[in-house]
Amino acid sequence: MKKFLAAVCIASFLISGCGGDSANDNSTKSAQASSIAKNMPDFKTKSITGEIFTKEIFASKKITMINIWGTFCPPCIAEMPELGEMARSLPADAQIIGIICDADEFSNQQIKEALRITKEAHVNFVNLVLDEQLVKFLENIDAVPTTIFVNSKGEIVGEMIVGADVDGYKDELEKLLKD
Repeated sequence: MKKFLAAVCIASFLISGCGGDSANDNSTKSAQASSIAKNMPDFKTKSITGEIFTKEIFASKKITMINIWGTFCPPCIAEMPELGEMARSLPADAQIIGIICDADEFSNQQIKEALRITKEAHVNFVNLVLDEQLVKFLENIDAVPTTIFVNSKGEIVGEMIVGADVDGYKDELEKLLKD
């Protein structure tokens, strides 16, 4: 069942691609934001380096920026060096994590590719693979990269950003840290 759900999620991303210009349209952003859950699910999954993570990853930081990306997505890969740099300069009350939309714990090839991409980009933040709960959560995400923000309680806050927009991520994160 787990493999089936991951395959359905991965297929939906592959069909929609990384997202075109319409993914950056405000009406698309608003419609998509209203369709995702208000809270992160109770997940238990692995990172691409094999460590186990749960929803508790959010508890120690005021704001977590979650970058949902795919190993097949050129804009996702292109922004990785900037995300790595951003993660290294964040204040103590913030963090970045990645969720790889085309990888679950059985996706050895995608995990190897994600490891290669993050290594080449000097990315040191946690990148998670999908479990059943994250697959269900991502069902209403239509394009990657998509970036959301989560508070220490696991609640989704702020504006979702669809498309590669590192300056937009920084602005939204700064605004949320001030609140």
